Amino acid sequence: MATAHTIDPTQVLTLDEPLTLDSGQTLPLVEIAYETHGRLNPAKDNAILICHALTGDHHVVSDHPLTGKPGWWVRMVGPGKPIDTDRYFIICANVIGSCMGSTGPASLAPDGEPWAMRFPVITIRDMVRGHVALLDSLGIDTLHAVVGGSMGGMQTLSLAANFPERARAVLVLASTARHSAQNIGFHELGRQAIMADNSWREGDYYGFEDSPEKGLAVARMAAHITYLSEEGLTKKFGRRLQDRSEKTFGFDADFQIESYLRYQGISFSNRFDANSYLYITRAMDYFDLAEEHGGRLANAFRRSRARFCLVSFDTDWLYPTSASRNVVQALNAAGKPVSFVELSAPYGHDSFLLDVPALDRVVAGFLG
Repeated sequence: MATAHTIDPTQVLTLDEPLTLDSGQTLPLVEIAYETHGRLNPAKDNAILICHALTGDHHVVSDHPLTGKPGWWVRMVGPGKPIDTDRYFIICANVIGSCMGSTGPASLAPDGEPWAMRFPVITIRDMVRGHVALLDSLGIDTLHAVVGGSMGGMQTLSLAANFPERARAVLVLASTARHSAQNIGFHELGRQAIMADNSWREGDYYGFEDSPEKGLAVARMAAHITYLSEEGLTKKFGRRLQDRSEKTFGFDADFQIESYLRYQGISFSNRFDANSYLYITRAMDYFDLAEEHGGRLANAFRRSRARFCLVSFDTDWLYPTSASRNVVQALNAAGKPVSFVELSAPYGHDSFLLDVPALDRVVAGFLG
């Protein structure tokens, strides 16, 4: 039976008041799932907020409750690691709109039925409003740092721009200040794959035997290609065949890359909600930090007193180095302290999640 993929998170904050959104609507009954690691010091000035990417969640260190796999950034966060839980109090929250414990389209609306497509369209800034509400509940006025990669980087930039007093340092990895036409196009491809699945039922598939798993799997396959590099794909798969010595002259997964992408699509559809994918990709597509601040990106950072660090990767064609340089130029124009580095790694956009020792050194050095 297709049901909401919402799980019991480590901790849950229930907001006392509805959350006001950029659309002008309000979202009632908001719950925010989050995890913390390390200890908050008496001054409450050693907190680091980690913001996750599109298909991530708050399980940054702990094992994923559905897949059993280690936390998505366990190589970066922990005792003695670049984001050191012996020194810092780490917070990671599932964004609103998602399906891993925070309120999203799979959650129950006030009428007791799943929101489905009645859920209001959200923005990156709305996600950040949820984070700020969480910080308020924890009594944290100012973060030591906010850190994020990809969509997480969008959240870090949004927090720095819209809540400038809330962070002393801002670390942005493999991200951008706005989505390009190409980015929007890839997301629209994925959304249409989901909505073309007969099991989508205009988003009202909760409670049925089937859900739009095929459409979601195709969306994931298309997106996953953008996270990798040609160099990485060639090295890992090339044109090698999958468990066979010759082509079948059919449409089975002859090539290893085909088998890999099919596996990625199927495994993703088992842990993620299709409607959440629609809503979160739409939020990313709407993201344009300059547009929010009078059309000039430098204006977004005028009130910030934080120091910034941006990191890009030479094989990332989803959010290329030029996107990071654009933010750096805006920060320079606003007179803000900023450092920038392009790292060499063969993994494409996913490099910020993988074993890149140079990134470890940058993160540890910037956080101090």
